[in-house]
Amino acid sequence: MTRFVIAGAGLGGALLGTLLGRAGQRVLLIERRPDPRRARPEAGRSINLALSARGLHALEAIGARERIERLATPLHGRMIHPVRGPLAFQPYGARGEAIHSLSRADLNSLLLDAAEAAGAALRFERRTVALDLEQGALTSAGSGGDLEQHAGTIIGADGAYSVVRSELVRRERWDFSQEYLGHGYKELHIPAGAAGGHVLEPHALHIWPRGGYMMMAMANVDGSFTVTLYLAFEGPKSFAQLDSPGAVRDFFQREFPDALPLVPDLETGFFAHPTGTLVTVRTAPWHLGGSAVLLGDAAHAIVPFYGQGANAAFEDALALAAALTRRGGDRAAAFREYEMERRPNAEAIADLALANFREMRDQVASPLFRLEKRGELLLNRIFPRWFLPLYTMISFTLIPYAEARARARRQRRTLRAILLLFVLGLAAVLVLLFAR
Repeated sequence: MTRFVIAGAGLGGALLGTLLGRAGQRVLLIERRPDPRRARPEAGRSINLALSARGLHALEAIGARERIERLATPLHGRMIHPVRGPLAFQPYGARGEAIHSLSRADLNSLLLDAAEAAGAALRFERRTVALDLEQGALTSAGSGGDLEQHAGTIIGADGAYSVVRSELVRRERWDFSQEYLGHGYKELHIPAGAAGGHVLEPHALHIWPRGGYMMMAMANVDGSFTVTLYLAFEGPKSFAQLDSPGAVRDFFQREFPDALPLVPDLETGFFAHPTGTLVTVRTAPWHLGGSAVLLGDAAHAIVPFYGQGANAAFEDALALAAALTRRGGDRAAAFREYEMERRPNAEAIADLALANFREMRDQVASPLFRLEKRGELLLNRIFPRWFLPLYTMISFTLIPYAEARARARRQRRTLRAILLLFVLGLAAVLVLLFAR
């Protein structure tokens, strides 16, 4: 039996390990972090996941969907918090569709249990220090400096700063780019209320859009909310300016007054948690013959503003496992087939995620934007087969990302043509009326 060595036991790596183990393959997962089932999550870097139809479909494939849904909170739309004035709710779909908010650590733990049950071996706190991709060998180092060599087909599922990808792009004719967002993020926490309940509406994604920056909050099943502040690194309203407890409190009092009373440890949490970076990674090709291949963020890291990072990685895992099954022992053909299917979709969702950041921070509070979204939902309700909003296609269907983007562009052109005809017709009627 072929052995697969998966660098990275995060979400994508653990799901792939489960799929390959159930297919009868020998699998070893190597992870530099401690086992999340036995260690506390890394402070300040646990942005809640938003699982949508794609992620739930992948979990259903391993029989884990129902267990995950019990750990998740469904979110049926966006709740917009202005600086002053009433809240505004924007539903995601015309039929009560919802994304699912849950802890990354909870999901990762469940997937690691599934991988072990499928026969995969797991090694934690081992850092990849050397790779021989042509020969299929990975050398890892433990916390004490001890070295081990692991032989097999190498799968890089080791995240946006992938060691496996770094080794691949050293070769000629290998494209690679990384683009950092000028904004970073800071995690904060809203605890449960005195009676253990949620202090905000739990079934909505809460957004405080402020034009150029924003804050978000997603509910947890224990009554708390995970809060994420997205702010520029430099400039007049930036992390650089929030350099003291007083500056942080003044900023929140001015920009997020309704949230301030809900974050009792604001200053402590703000300075205790690191400021995270947001990067888009693109690379090509994704594989080296049949000896190594990339998966998830290692191949295509994206910013989190469409909530599709984990969902896209799960689709990668399903596609790669299916290609290996179809191609039998021809791993090179399987890897080519997998990349041809997934890379155009990865490019599409990377662009859409960047565009959605601008929408969420700048446009969602606009009355015109809200009117446009209501119009989209109305058209979807009247013509459910002909018109699907882009967000619906991305979050609530399995339509490939690239196809969804192309369809949304066609729909936009059609709608503009219909609107133009309507305006011209109305103008013609007015001309006739005045001519009389």
